Amino acid sequence: MVNSQAAGVPPPPRSCAGCGGKIADRFLLFSMERYWHTRCLKCSCCQAQLGDIGTTCYSKGGMILCRSDYIRLFGHSGACSACGQSIPANEMVMRAQGNVYHLKCFSCATCRNRLMPGDRFHYINGTIFCEHDRPGAALLNSHLPPLQSNSVLTDQKVC
Repeated sequence: MVNSQAAGVPPPPRSCAGCGGKIADRFLLFSMERYWHTRCLKCSCCQAQLGDIGTTCYSKGGMILCRSDYIRLFGHSGACSACGQSIPANEMVMRAQGNVYHLKCFSCATCRNRLMPGDRFHYINGTIFCEHDRPGAALLNSHLPPLQSNSVLTDQKVC
């Protein structure tokens, strides 16, 4: 079998996902597993040609969006369980027991040291403790219920 590109034969024209027409342009865009004319890949909100404003685009709810419109529409990813402030959608977060935290807020309630990926921690009644500061750690014969032990994992919000 002969590779048409190696033999100098151009590849067959591709169809644009936006307009359905053949792409004969010198440049084309590939996004969301489809090919686009540069003029056809536009933000669903502001109609900006996405190839002209950067190398990334976002897709959610059937819309194709520029970064600004994605953050404007979906940028609030919830509130930090420690400080109560909102967390932008493009920010790294830590999660524990269904709660979400800013990286800087995910720290031991006793020593205030920030917990890092791989650190072990205990989550007791909604409070985070490092392995060394967990309540009852110094007690040899504790009558406390078993502590829940977890390893810290990072989670990145889609941006």
